[in-house]
Amino acid sequence: MERYGISSKSKQISSKSKQAMNILFICSRNKWRSRTAESIFKNSNSHRVRSAGTEPSAQIRVNQKLLDWADLIFVMEKKHRIRIKEKFDIEHKKESIINLEIPDDYQYMDPELIEILEASVSSYFS
Repeated sequence: MERYGISSKSKQISSKSKQAMNILFICSRNKWRSRTAESIFKNSNSHRVRSAGTEPSAQIRVNQKLLDWADLIFVMEKKHRIRIKEKFDIEHKKESIINLEIPDDYQYMDPELIEILEASVSSYFS
């Protein structure tokens, strides 16, 4: 796996469809990382973006409906993928879940976080 969890196999997902993709970003509390991602990628005609968290205290908690809605799911850490796998039916989505490997070291709209997110996921939106 390359830096930030991008693999060439995962990049193939976006090329399968030219329709607007539904993108879901997941972190723990939906407070900083996933909300930042939603904020910076939401204004596009080529995709729709939402964010959620895995913790009970999350501002928006991940649920089966959100997972079913998403064509592509970005988790910030491996533990987020594990948590959603334990709680939800994601067998049909497992190829659509990409671990960005972004630690919980950033606050909302942190410039370094924005740079990492843009470098990590922009190729999926082309």
